[in-house]
Amino acid sequence: MSLFLLLIPVMVTALALSFLSIPFLRYLGFKIKHLDHPAARKIHQTPVPLMGGVAILGASLISLIIFSEPFYLKEGAGILTGAGIMAVLGFWDDSRSLSARTKLLGQAGAALILIYSGVRINLFQWEAANFGLTLLWVVGVTNAMNLMDNMDGVAGGTAVISAFFYFMIALFNGQYLVGLLGATVVGGALGFLIYNLRPGYIFLGDCGSLLLGFVLAAMGIKLRFLGYDKEITWMIPVLVMGMPLLDTGLVIWSRLRRGVNPLTTPGKDHLSHRLVLLGLGRIGVLAVIYTGSIVLGATAFMIKSASYGVAYAALAAVVALAGLAVILLERVYYAHGDCN
Repeated sequence: MSLFLLLIPVMVTALALSFLSIPFLRYLGFKIKHLDHPAARKIHQTPVPLMGGVAILGASLISLIIFSEPFYLKEGAGILTGAGIMAVLGFWDDSRSLSARTKLLGQAGAALILIYSGVRINLFQWEAANFGLTLLWVVGVTNAMNLMDNMDGVAGGTAVISAFFYFMIALFNGQYLVGLLGATVVGGALGFLIYNLRPGYIFLGDCGSLLLGFVLAAMGIKLRFLGYDKEITWMIPVLVMGMPLLDTGLVIWSRLRRGVNPLTTPGKDHLSHRLVLLGLGRIGVLAVIYTGSIVLGATAFMIKSASYGVAYAALAAVVALAGLAVILLERVYYAHGDCN
């Protein structure tokens, strides 16, 4: 309870700073022409500022400076440095549309800084395997959040839910660093989301989606479960990030089936787009994605103290449902003739 009371002011401060800064940053986005312009594959009809990520970054950093002492530590510095690189990379990409190779190299560089700081997966006896899995997780989750930023409210809301469950899991395990990061992300992203739920007001931009993806990936690695079986607890961050990973897996599988490059080929073939094809409006799409994120987060929260059999049965059920969803959503996509 004491840790909860300590971190609530961090969350509230980040929320207030993000919320209050959005109108100014929206104005600034128009002023410096940092905008997302209408195009054939986009639904907005007028330019929209890409400054949501700047609001979240600024609100989070100020909150950490005000309330945090342990961020002079090596791991905290590594997370902040990597997050800063991701934000700059995303802002640059929003302005100049970087190549997939350049973005991937930048993401790998930020992941290497994270690993050097000591934030790494330790599931295996072989350091090379841990190194490779950490790199894959960080780059994969970062890009999953980036790919999910395709409709107002989707990426921002998913980030809030995922960070909230990391925050709660950290509280129950007495982990200050993860709890602190969770509080800042929940607050900063929620302040942005309030505006982003209004269609075409402000966008997250790659600056925001890459930043959020990186920090969420780092939180998943930093979670520790003393006294619990790591053959079970590895599932927890995977489940918390389940919706972005499902969306990415669906897109990659679908595009490979169609013989197109899954990394460089844009398209309206994401989970949100396919839910629209089922007849859902934007509110319905958000309801489905948010509900899925909450169910997966709740499963992750409960699974740490489950028996081996129950934990793997729950994971098998999630995987089976995800596989069924992918198959059905792919059929919906083809049935509507949107498979080019």
